[in-house]
Amino acid sequence: MSKLLEMLGCRYPVIQGPIGMFNSPEMVAAVSEAGGYGLLAVGFINEGDTVRRLIDDVRKLTDKPFGANVVLLNPSSGEFLKILADAGVKTVTTSVGSPRDIYPVIHDLGMKGLHVVLAAAHAISAAKAGVDGLVVVGSEAGGLRTTGSESSTMVLVPLVADAVDVPIVAAGGIADSRGYRAALALGAQGVQIGTRFLASEESPAGAAWKKAIMECADGGTGLIPLEDTRMAQRLIITPWIKEKLADPSVKNLTALLERNPEATGNFERAAFGCGQVGALIKDIKPIAKIISEMVS
Repeated sequence: MSKLLEMLGCRYPVIQGPIGMFNSPEMVAAVSEAGGYGLLAVGFINEGDTVRRLIDDVRKLTDKPFGANVVLLNPSSGEFLKILADAGVKTVTTSVGSPRDIYPVIHDLGMKGLHVVLAAAHAISAAKAGVDGLVVVGSEAGGLRTTGSESSTMVLVPLVADAVDVPIVAAGGIADSRGYRAALALGAQGVQIGTRFLASEESPAGAAWKKAIMECADGGTGLIPLEDTRMAQRLIITPWIKEKLADPSVKNLTALLERNPEATGNFERAAFGCGQVGALIKDIKPIAKIISEMVS
């Protein structure tokens, strides 16, 4: 058994990538029931009672191990870690912030943590700070990115594997057995999957979002800068977004985007998050089938 699987306690080294706007106990439980490691996304939650409720909801659906992603810049991260530990969670992922001060807390609570990094230098610093493992995210991944130059998964994972002595999870550009096997060959002990699970039967994403992923062409995503930050979000470049990107009068595109088009019906301005791997996804499957095919 690898060190990663020992930490996670699940059958397969497949972690669900947390999606900040979604906390679906059904999807988390489906990943864990299929042998992977489901993750709640508690980074943008403000109330401890909400975290407790989500944990209880997952527990009603599975007795398999699951965890959560904790955003370190959230001032409630310490409280959330204690709630997770009290609930029996053994391993979390951490992101957006320095791990130096929080990992002694994680270890005192009897837990282990995998820190999310986007660059080799940050991976080395995190390993020195005492993290138990790393989620190494290549530039092709969905979600939040920096606006600087970043390396792809193919380059970043072996760079980090050569530089640190902790287990590595590869993220970005992985949707099937080919990507899974490639990640292991590059030096990772497991993978983190976001977009492929987003386009699953158990995903809470709306039908239009899933359809947009299946229709995403090669080069069909782009990084949209977040105003007044050094961060960007990878989205499917819809005709409306393409038009606005070419309009010099539009200074803050993110303020115009519709984050919940299923509720508002405003699909023209929809912000459909998607990694570059969306170009490989042509169907919607149950999570159990996605995982079994990936690791077969």
